[in-house]
Amino acid sequence: MESDRKRLLNVLVLGLSFMLVFTAFQTCGNVEETVLSSLNETSNESGYLSLSIIYGVFSISNIFAPSVVALVGPKLSMIFGGVVYSIYMATFIEPMTWSFYTASVAIGVAAAVLWTAQGTCLTLNSDSTTMARNTGIFWALLQCSLLFGNLYVYISWRGKTRITDSDRRVLFTVLAVISLAGTLLLLTIQQIPSFTSGPSSEEQSSLMNNPEPSTSTGGLAQAKQALRNSVKLFFTRHMFFLSACMAYTGLELTFFSGVYGTCLGATNYFENAKSLIGLSGMLVGVGEITGGGLFGVVSQRLRLVRTRPNRGAVVILGLVTHAVAFFLAFLNLPSDAPISGGSGTNKLSYIQPSVQVALLCSFLLGFGDSCYNTQLYSVLGSRYAKDSAPAFAIFKFVQSITAAIAFYYSNYLLLQWQLLILILSAVIGSLSFIIAETFAPTSSSYNSQF
Repeated sequence: MESDRKRLLNVLVLGLSFMLVFTAFQTCGNVEETVLSSLNETSNESGYLSLSIIYGVFSISNIFAPSVVALVGPKLSMIFGGVVYSIYMATFIEPMTWSFYTASVAIGVAAAVLWTAQGTCLTLNSDSTTMARNTGIFWALLQCSLLFGNLYVYISWRGKTRITDSDRRVLFTVLAVISLAGTLLLLTIQQIPSFTSGPSSEEQSSLMNNPEPSTSTGGLAQAKQALRNSVKLFFTRHMFFLSACMAYTGLELTFFSGVYGTCLGATNYFENAKSLIGLSGMLVGVGEITGGGLFGVVSQRLRLVRTRPNRGAVVILGLVTHAVAFFLAFLNLPSDAPISGGSGTNKLSYIQPSVQVALLCSFLLGFGDSCYNTQLYSVLGSRYAKDSAPAFAIFKFVQSITAAIAFYYSNYLLLQWQLLILILSAVIGSLSFIIAETFAPTSSSYNSQF
């Protein structure tokens, strides 16, 4: 059917757009602490502090994000978010304290709107038979963002022990342009007829493009209802157990997207340690893409994750994968690597630091992350199809608040304590996911309880 092709095209455009925007942001997060430490060797807190602010504001803003999306529609909401992401990249070209931290606050707000709108857009273009496929396609395209920017970092920073002003300006100018290109691509997303079981075509038109949000009484009513739905949904038992798994994804997001790369760049035993940050980021991306393809597109054909127990099996696979990665990182990297600053550390861990082991950990971190996120997306998109904005807002609220906490303590805790927090929360989150899936209500409505 023509409408099915348009829905698939919308998912592809959505994935490509987010790939470009997050090529900029993921690369930025991976090198941010290293760049700012080289800029100012008297302080190594700015990168972690900025990311903590971003995710802290992100978490709070998710309370209101569904209302914004209901008011202006997911398309305009995503465009707004993308523009702010581009501005944040630009602040690194000539970093100033006031603009840098102001942009950190702004991108936290924009991220909440962007991701809530993304979840709504993905749900509007999927049904129960295509949600797993579309989630996998989107996830795989999104995680390609970890390849290109990090490849540039790997090549251009090879042999460098310090990141110069010229290096920084060139990198972040390119990243700002890439982010803006991804934002402009969102303009090509098409409005399509709705599914028979979903919103009406009029409701979908309002969701995708609300032309007069400021004067639309219906839009304001939708915004208020979205806020009420978010609060009501948050306090259901099913969402309570899912939230423990969501919380873990925030903690491990912090580790693989910011802390782990910083640890590699600070381990002076590694030759080309700064360049290794980029190569590690690429391997995380390969792991993410592998998982997204395996548990998204392929799984739909094999019916691997179409039932609740099998979703739990994928999450357990993620738990085992991450447990192995954390143990290898514990053995391979110095304990003070996360907090050593621009000068790095000359300490050794329990084994002689190995580049091969470090890169294996990078792949495992990405693969395990895809196990958790693809299954959470699949659950939320299928079970809360009619309440997708509140459901995805809760996901990002929980995930981002734990990420903010983790980025804050990452500036103070030694590596082994960070890894201990991760493995304990991984076990709790995985078991909670299985409980949620096993005893989930049969209805997709947030009113259902178990």
